[in-house]
Amino acid sequence: MNRHIGKCQRGFTLIEILVVVTILGILAAIVVPRILERPEQARRTKATVDIKGIEESLGLFKLDNGFYPSTEQGLQALVVKPETGRIPGRYPEDAYLKKVPIDPWGSPYIYLSPGVHDRYDIISYGADGEPGGEGNDADVNSWELD
Repeated sequence: MNRHIGKCQRGFTLIEILVVVTILGILAAIVVPRILERPEQARRTKATVDIKGIEESLGLFKLDNGFYPSTEQGLQALVVKPETGRIPGRYPEDAYLKKVPIDPWGSPYIYLSPGVHDRYDIISYGADGEPGGEGNDADVNSWELD
């Protein structure tokens, strides 16, 4: 078995490596700022997805029991069968949710039933944790979702 290293084989030169590193640096300078501008948009999207998931669970609760959990029972009624207020007659063993999600800013979702705007209202107060606000501080509300 002859081991033969041909003279045609060669590695990358320092110049080629520097060109690749420069191109990657330029791409990073263009892409990274765009990604860094998006975390707040991602949080708002997550809040929207959370609220829609909660709405689906509330729909199943109502389908099984004929009513929505009360404000006092809260969203916890989707995790553990309520023992106060109107008691659901057909509550599944595995509940409707494994746990009540918190909004992407670390606060609990606000649940009102009956709601001011609909059968129930689900609200995240946004980045500032206060009602109202604009931009990143704006609320995410169940009645405003598509």
